[in-house]
Amino acid sequence: MSTTSNAGTVDRAFHAALYADSDSALDTGASLLAADPAVDGELARRGREFVASAWQRGWQPADLVRVVRRELDDVHVRLVSALIREQVPDDRPRGPRWTAQLDELTTDAPARTDRFTHATTVLELYRLLLRLPTLEPLEDREHGSGTAHRGGPESRMLARIRALLAKAEATGFPEEAEALTAKAQELTARYSIDEALLAARAPAADTPGACRIGVEAPYEQAKAVLLDVVATANHCRAVWNEPWGFSTVVGFEADLEVVELLYTSLLVQATHAMTTAESAQRAGGRKRTKTFRQSFLAAYAHRMGIRLAAAAETQVTDDLLPVLASREVAVTAHTDRMFPSTTTTRMRGVSDAQGWTEGAEAADRARIASRPRLP
Repeated sequence: MSTTSNAGTVDRAFHAALYADSDSALDTGASLLAADPAVDGELARRGREFVASAWQRGWQPADLVRVVRRELDDVHVRLVSALIREQVPDDRPRGPRWTAQLDELTTDAPARTDRFTHATTVLELYRLLLRLPTLEPLEDREHGSGTAHRGGPESRMLARIRALLAKAEATGFPEEAEALTAKAQELTARYSIDEALLAARAPAADTPGACRIGVEAPYEQAKAVLLDVVATANHCRAVWNEPWGFSTVVGFEADLEVVELLYTSLLVQATHAMTTAESAQRAGGRKRTKTFRQSFLAAYAHRMGIRLAAAAETQVTDDLLPVLASREVAVTAHTDRMFPSTTTTRMRGVSDAQGWTEGAEAADRARIASRPRLP
């Protein structure tokens, strides 16, 4: 069968399946594809085009995987990961953050099934990719652009911070978790200050960038607040996109790295503390519900914001203050350019007093050390 004929079969299948929401539409399109093995190459080529189109609309590899995992199933995640990898040779060079996202893609090949089931999976994925909206573009930063990047000397500090936070997450002793998290925050503060001074002295000034961090259900509003307070304390700004399950964090590259690390660690610690508190409540004969967990995480985020804000009011030398102030202005301006229209929202579902109390106490136990003085 000719290439033109293959394309025609795929077009008919897409016309039947991609622009309607019904299962019957999917069945019609899948039947057309399943009946003709010669279309497989053309179908894969169209998938790479859908991926490239997503890049043009501001999406990145981790974003696609995250939304596919949220909306569909594991088989679709494996399929989109394979398409992203296959599209790389046709793509232009990207920055280190993009490369790191590619490295994190699953390498598991989609399981082979009958042709009809496989065609249905492909059409379900393509239907989702076709309907993705345009996002605020994130700048791709190449090595040597004046920003921190993986693989340089600074990555050793990040590795130390990551290791400390991993130990804090793994330990069963609250006191040890406190000490490890506090040390990680000390290194985080030192890393941020050193990067600020280095950028200020560099011939080409550093500029803010942005990254997206997943904020997944359940209790996504409380998680978005936690990410916001972590970002603010580390000289960044976070803007939550509730419909698509992520926040865009704007800041200088060194600060973006540690915001992602610290947020992930605090979320793990909060979840562990919440589970422990809920188990204790049940052991006492009191049934706890979704409102307990929502209130716990909301209080944890609120209290952590207070503690991180206090830690941000640090004693630094006077000559550093203009550097930090200029970076704050740059981050705010960059955020305003990316998001000229934002709204605020009230926290919902916070009605369990015991959950609030225990969440605040858990945040106190996960105390964060203040920024160390510069020598």
